[in-house]
Amino acid sequence: LLNRIKGVRRKLSQEFGFLVPAVHIRDNLDLLPNAYRIMLMGVAVAEAEIEPDKELAINPGQVFGQIDGLKTIDPAFGLEAIWIAQDKKDQAQTLGYTVVDASTVVATHMNQLLQKHADELIGHEEVQKMLDRLAKSSPKLAEELVPNTLNLGQLLTVLQNLLSEGVPVRDMRSIAEALANANVDSQDTAALTSVVRKALRRLIVQNIYGNQDDLSVITLEPSLEQLLLKTVQQTQQQTGSSENIILEPNMAEKLQKSLQEAAQQQEMNGQPAVLLVSAMLRLVLSNFIRNTIENLHVLSYQEIPDNKQITIAATIGGEM
Repeated sequence: LLNRIKGVRRKLSQEFGFLVPAVHIRDNLDLLPNAYRIMLMGVAVAEAEIEPDKELAINPGQVFGQIDGLKTIDPAFGLEAIWIAQDKKDQAQTLGYTVVDASTVVATHMNQLLQKHADELIGHEEVQKMLDRLAKSSPKLAEELVPNTLNLGQLLTVLQNLLSEGVPVRDMRSIAEALANANVDSQDTAALTSVVRKALRRLIVQNIYGNQDDLSVITLEPSLEQLLLKTVQQTQQQTGSSENIILEPNMAEKLQKSLQEAAQQQEMNGQPAVLLVSAMLRLVLSNFIRNTIENLHVLSYQEIPDNKQITIAATIGGEM
């Protein structure tokens, strides 16, 4: 288990672009014998049970038969699963189950949680080390970025914003160049983040779609998009923030339900769930669905590379 967790840490450090803090394992007599708890910054973020002497057969969405065992839920992704005897592994795989051992269950769960909380793992020390590495290869760019354009805290906020939406920050040169050339108030870190996202659009789209050239997306009907833009302006006047939207409860519920259904349909079709909207709506809608529709990505039209084609799979809005 320890080796698997070390492997997760190495992999995510390379993916994120900064060193993920060390993971410590210790016994806790308050837990059940086969239970484990994952703590982040001293706070419990997940807890589950495993069967160390069994294999976990996970139903990926379609299997071709049943298998005897202890029914459970995969802790990492919430899929239906069954703890089975080790000698039933081949049978389960033949039926279409994904079968993993107990240590892989824990490591995968930790990997998923670290990705989800990546923005909480980076701090001033990590950002300074990233700047130090940039200064070795591009000293003028590093100097122009901090302190001439931004201070360390502002840069940290931009990187946290990117990580909170699953955007890796390992390409520090592209990030620095985008920020150094941004014609945006340095205090407006949301606008700065949008500038960087546009610069990283190829990476963002590749992480979602792989090498696909034809991108299947969900869009909003023009009338709904205009209504939401107007609501964003009204919310900004009331609260001074352009990062959130205040919707009438019934409309908010309908919009959330429609987006959830469209995202589920995309997944059933074997496509990533992506909502494509105007740049002014991207952040507010991302914040709107972040804790309720975790599998839905929100992109702006400006974040689609020129060499990609768009296919509209669903349009939301007629019933709003």
